[in-house]
Amino acid sequence: MNAVTPMRQIPGAFLNTPAPQGANTVQRRLNFGETTGSTATSRLGNMTGSRALVGGNAADLTAVNPVPAPVQREELPPVVKAAQCVNQTLQQDESYPDLDSYCRLGGSSDHDLQPAGSSWAPFQRGSSFAIPDQVFNLLNNGEVHTRLGLFASINYAWASIDSSLFLWDYTHPNPELIGYEEAAHTITAVALVPPKPDVFVKSITHILVVATTSEVILLGLAASPTPAGTKTVSLYQTKMSVHRGSSDVSLIVGTASGRIFLGGDSDTDIYELFYQQEERWFSSRCYKVNHTHPGWTSVVPSLPAPNIFGSRSHEYLLKIVVDDTRNLVYSLSSQSTIRTYHMESADKLTKVIEKDKVSCLRDITHMLELRQGGSNLLNDRISIVSLSPISSTEASKLHLMALTNTGCRLFLSATSSASYMVGASNSLAPQSMQVQFVKFPPKEQTARAGSSAAARDAGYDYTSTALNPSAFGYRFAPGFFFDVVRKNPGTGEDNLFVSAPDTGRIKITSPASALKYYEQGTWIEFDRNCVVLDIGMTTSPFKAGSQPLGFGNELAVQFDQVPGEFAVLTNTGVHVVRRRRLVDIFAAAIRSASGDEGLEKEMRKFISQYGRVESVSAALAVACGQGSELRTGTSRAVDQATEDKARNAFVDFGGQPTVAETDGNTITAESVRLSSRHDALALYLTRLIRKLWKAKVVEVKTDKASGGLTVKSTIPSAKLTSVQENIERLRNFLEANKSLIQGLAGPSDRLSSRQDEIALQKEHQALHSLRKLMTSISEGISFVQMLFDERVSDIFTRLDATAQEQLRNLTYESLFSQEPGKELAKVLVKAIVNRNIASGSNVETVADALRRRCGSFCSPDDVVIFKAQEQLQRASEHAKTPNVLRTLLAESLRLFEQVAGSLTMANLQGAVEQYIELKYYAGAIQLCLTVAREKDRGNTALTWVNDGKPANDPRQKAFDARKACYALIHNVLDHLETSFGAEPEMVDGRPTLAATKRMEAYSVVNDSDDEVFHFDLYDWYIEKKWTERILNVDSPHVITYLRRLAATDARHADLLCRFYTHRSRFFEAAQVQLDLAKSEFAFGIKERITLLSRAKANASVPTTGVSRQEQQLLLHEATELLDVAHIQDDLLEKLRVDSRIPDEKMPEIEEKLNGPIQGLSELFNDFADQAGYHELSLLIYHAADFQNPRVIAETWEQLINDVHFENEQKREAWRLHRRRQPIPAGVEVPLSEPPMPYESVSTSIQTIAHRTSLDSLIFPVDTLLPLVCSYAVNNSQDASIGADPSWPVVLFLQLGVPHSLVIRVLESVFDTHEAPFTGRRRKNVVQWIDTAVESWVREVERRGGGAALATKGEESSLTGWVRELLGRADEALTQIANSGSVRAGTPEAEELMAIRRINAALRRQVDVIAQQAENNLGASLFTGR
Repeated sequence: MNAVTPMRQIPGAFLNTPAPQGANTVQRRLNFGETTGSTATSRLGNMTGSRALVGGNAADLTAVNPVPAPVQREELPPVVKAAQCVNQTLQQDESYPDLDSYCRLGGSSDHDLQPAGSSWAPFQRGSSFAIPDQVFNLLNNGEVHTRLGLFASINYAWASIDSSLFLWDYTHPNPELIGYEEAAHTITAVALVPPKPDVFVKSITHILVVATTSEVILLGLAASPTPAGTKTVSLYQTKMSVHRGSSDVSLIVGTASGRIFLGGDSDTDIYELFYQQEERWFSSRCYKVNHTHPGWTSVVPSLPAPNIFGSRSHEYLLKIVVDDTRNLVYSLSSQSTIRTYHMESADKLTKVIEKDKVSCLRDITHMLELRQGGSNLLNDRISIVSLSPISSTEASKLHLMALTNTGCRLFLSATSSASYMVGASNSLAPQSMQVQFVKFPPKEQTARAGSSAAARDAGYDYTSTALNPSAFGYRFAPGFFFDVVRKNPGTGEDNLFVSAPDTGRIKITSPASALKYYEQGTWIEFDRNCVVLDIGMTTSPFKAGSQPLGFGNELAVQFDQVPGEFAVLTNTGVHVVRRRRLVDIFAAAIRSASGDEGLEKEMRKFISQYGRVESVSAALAVACGQGSELRTGTSRAVDQATEDKARNAFVDFGGQPTVAETDGNTITAESVRLSSRHDALALYLTRLIRKLWKAKVVEVKTDKASGGLTVKSTIPSAKLTSVQENIERLRNFLEANKSLIQGLAGPSDRLSSRQDEIALQKEHQALHSLRKLMTSISEGISFVQMLFDERVSDIFTRLDATAQEQLRNLTYESLFSQEPGKELAKVLVKAIVNRNIASGSNVETVADALRRRCGSFCSPDDVVIFKAQEQLQRASEHAKTPNVLRTLLAESLRLFEQVAGSLTMANLQGAVEQYIELKYYAGAIQLCLTVAREKDRGNTALTWVNDGKPANDPRQKAFDARKACYALIHNVLDHLETSFGAEPEMVDGRPTLAATKRMEAYSVVNDSDDEVFHFDLYDWYIEKKWTERILNVDSPHVITYLRRLAATDARHADLLCRFYTHRSRFFEAAQVQLDLAKSEFAFGIKERITLLSRAKANASVPTTGVSRQEQQLLLHEATELLDVAHIQDDLLEKLRVDSRIPDEKMPEIEEKLNGPIQGLSELFNDFADQAGYHELSLLIYHAADFQNPRVIAETWEQLINDVHFENEQKREAWRLHRRRQPIPAGVEVPLSEPPMPYESVSTSIQTIAHRTSLDSLIFPVDTLLPLVCSYAVNNSQDASIGADPSWPVVLFLQLGVPHSLVIRVLESVFDTHEAPFTGRRRKNVVQWIDTAVESWVREVERRGGGAALATKGEESSLTGWVRELLGRADEALTQIANSGSVRAGTPEAEELMAIRRINAALRRQVDVIAQQAENNLGASLFTGR
């Protein structure tokens, strides 16, 4: 190969046309081990012309990327929106600040004092119950010791008179005394404590501990509720008692786990009373242990310490309290020392902290900046009179509240060393305690001006003596404080101060402001000479949450829990003090307001203190009947006037929806801030359903006795009824006043801007959502109540395992607002109906009851479904009666199709399974198709499929719903084939049942116009390898299906070809095969050649409905592309065996050439030209219709030279190999003796001639024949090597080149006298002419001699020209013989003579032929033929 090839024109190239950029192109220059110079750069172009860009991508098979549908934000259903609002409101209520956050380091004296009996008073005095006369008589007869006390948890009071104990129900007007008079000694203390588990029978609810001067006795107490709401009490002897010992017992407390601790006036020791069911080896049934001084010191009498330096007061216990949440016990001594004990285990109590009064005062001094000289309220002369524990659920840091005799409340926190360690356990015992916060007494009504000024300077008043002296006090969660103030102990007249956190003010504190301990307080007035003896809480302990955050939110539970009630025992009777809810205060305040001005004044006061939303919510609650001042259990307001005022407040002060600033952006619904009226409605609704919302609907347990399951409601039926009644009142209120409430009244004429319109629209949507949720809640409660009216255990067992688990975990929130809950409810409705059907009840009766009580859970469509299921049930019972069976099945199908849009997947699946069981396959398929259509009536699934199935498209949901229905059809067809696949079609000339069933089923399938179904069905056929079924289906959907998938799957394209061929549609089959060959699928080049060959064959067959022109165009394209593919395949094969190609380049070449068909420009410029494959270059010229004779001639010349050179190399290597001589590096040894060079050249010429069909452009005989002849002469490819001297002429004649053309070209060579055909070599030309003429003569003689030439004028005239040429050839031979260059007698002279003889013989033969032609022509003219 030449090192440098001169630049030349590129076949079909436009140099100025930029080539398209490809994302995956192969490097254009191949490393062939030698520099190609300008050859590569000279041919970097694109083939143009009629066949320039063949092999590109097929437009038909390339999937066009559709424009993805815009992803729309899915609009939530109204009920779901309202549920989200409820959850947000719940979260806000649960985020109420914990006690630690507003009792931080410091102090406070913030109190809002209200006069007793005022509308704003936080507490009110309720009923009073006098001590029965018989108890007074017994008290008057007491001789040694009398005491009174309360068992507030069971509404009982007690009196100990000497050695007798009496209990009575203080709420009863004429109570029965229950006495215990078996004690032998004076009673010193009485307590009611919880029993230990598994010691007594279950009827024993409490243990009554009675301490006397000699022993401690345990009595069993059974408290049983009565229909009137009271409790009856019975005492039982346990025969458990223990000797008191030397220590006094005046204090008794119990823990929740049943432990009993004792203390008294004799010392500060704490004892524990242990009791067990049976005696053991080392312990009796009842015994006492000293935890303060264990061991022998507990039984040795304690003696007073020696008084050496003067008097020393005796220290004893004043109070023992228990914190069960932290396993702590606190004691208070007479010297104001607080001791903390930790209950480490069930029988151990360890003292961990001892904090005296001085330590407390020191903490306060460091914490508060008191004025110089200190405070009269906090000095060394004060004493601590009471302790109240603070549970861990209420506060995480604060543990205890201590009350001083000056009325100051000290909040103490306790910590352990592990508190500062990450991941430390909260159950560890505390090791230190300090005062964290001080709550000072409220201001006195007649405070001095100086004191007030000092208080303002300090931020709180530490001089008030309003609560001095405090005799004792109690704190109940979440901060209800009762302080017994005994101003004149001698007169026996006590005052009671009560206060509670102002929850509303604490709640609305902004994040930017510091939280303060706001309180509301009032004085409870008693009669003169009234002494307070005991205080107890009669209602359940307050608990708004299970953690400190949100625990103290009274507002959240004001409609959910009974307001706190407290019993105050005095020497005259028991007085009830009731906590007033905010809604109660609001109702009383607006009730006492006079006129609209008074109402507005009260509303503005409420809004300023508690915020607009809370105030408007209270107004709504009162308008709906809340806010009663009556006894617990009633909820209706006293009068209609108050409700009307509340309604006006709700309407007038509810505010307006507003639009937030948008900075010029488009105003959307998301920028709307809803009105306070909406928030208030959401708040009231949330608090009504607070207890239900997150609770589970059922509780499933196993009955230990029977082993069966018991299903109970987690919420009492009375509570459900109460919530439903309140919801109904709210719904009725909104319905009755919707014309007055903005957002419910519809469009307004007063809208002034687009912003107002959008805001009102958003408000309307939000209020509508809440109303829908109310309806759902009310119906949901009715459904739950109806569920429990049935035998819910039977219904539970009828459910499958999945539904049972779902029911176990079902919450009211899910039932009210979530789709899974609604679906489960429908499953339960079905179970209820099925149970009633099984028991013989009428379906319509049951369904009517369901629809009437909970319509959304049982719609009219559900009733039709139940009827259809009933028909199916009856059909299964008449399976042996074909006529009745068919009638019932058809009726059930009709009913199912009537409500197809409402059928759930579970209903559909159940119906299909029953149809399959009854072998009603056609009905099952028809029902599935109907449901699929009804689920997507807009046919959006088809548009999604036609758009290429874009991702994240909302239309996919409709497609998935349809596909679920189609999957059931697949199941039906599977069962059909399984049941009847092996049975014959005909028996005795009549179709069998199997054939009938199959025909009915497939008629429904094939007659369906559901295009999406057909696509899915064909996918399933292919998956099941039932492709023959697709070929046999006569449906236009098949073609659409296969055409669509042909662009993405070659198997489908092949199937489409088979489909067309099966129906003799050869033209369409050829189109698909052609497009498949042009596609980007992972086909090799040989596979593409096969496809093109088949396409060419199919295009050659006439097809009905296709014009001849269309057929020829397709055939022409397939033929051209097939030629290019063959070239590419040849190119790949040659490159694979080309030793010049580096191994690392082969993957790139394989990727480029063994795939899609490339353009001719790429094949030529990137591969054939660079590699020097001249034979393939000529084929590329032919395929590209290249028309540059000079370039073609040069390529032929290079091809002949290269072939000769390569053959000579191979023959030389063969000779060296035969001689066993070394072979040059890089040269391969042939397996056999290579052919002669001229034979290789002949083979190459023959190959190109055949593949180009002797194209005159690529196979120019007038240029190529002289070139071959020149090659033969120059390279001695003649008789000297044993070759036929005339092989070039023989070669062309064998290729079918006309004799006349060969002879004329040889004549041109003969006449031009150009090298190398000069001198003696002219005899070679004469010899070639003789060979051509001789072949012509034989051909003429074979066809009949001169007579055959008479009808062919051209060949007839050839005889004369040939005679003349042969004559001139003979003259040339004579000149050579006479030139003297040929000596006589030499082989050359003999050869020359032989040529002349041949030439002379040929002239004679030509003359004979010419004479015969003339004679035959004359005879023809004479006869007229």
